[in-house]
Amino acid sequence: MDEHTRDPSVAPPLGNPTGWNEDIRMWDHATLRKAVEHGVRLFNAGDFHESHDCFEIEWYNYGAGTTESAFLHGMVQVAAGAYKHFDFEDDAGMRSLFGTSLDYLRGTPSDFYGVDVDDVRETLRTALDDPTVLHGWQISIDGQLATAYPADYEYVEELDH
Repeated sequence: MDEHTRDPSVAPPLGNPTGWNEDIRMWDHATLRKAVEHGVRLFNAGDFHESHDCFEIEWYNYGAGTTESAFLHGMVQVAAGAYKHFDFEDDAGMRSLFGTSLDYLRGTPSDFYGVDVDDVRETLRTALDDPTVLHGWQISIDGQLATAYPADYEYVEELDH
């Protein structure tokens, strides 16, 4: 575990996903889990730019070639692609971003830090041909579909400072 990615305030998951060390009851990278929780909830609320920022700032904590870096880079692209589709009606841009996201997410465990990565990959592949699949789609974390609340927006606000 890297000291700079520790955060004792991050709660345990519902279940035992990749990234959670049940033996010592700690996240391998608690700040990654925190960013994922906020980013997923913001994505599910349709706040794609804010979601992107959560994933992006945490991505900088990891070196190239790590699963953590690839996963976060992939999730940055997921949020950016949804932003292109919904806010700019730019499905060509969405397809480009989703294509690179699929490359980054290749090999990522299906339950990485609680995210249903298999569903993310499947939805992105489907959206390449049918972008309407994104309408109403939400990302699952710990088997739950959660949307943003004030703490998520406070987290993003703190990222800018």
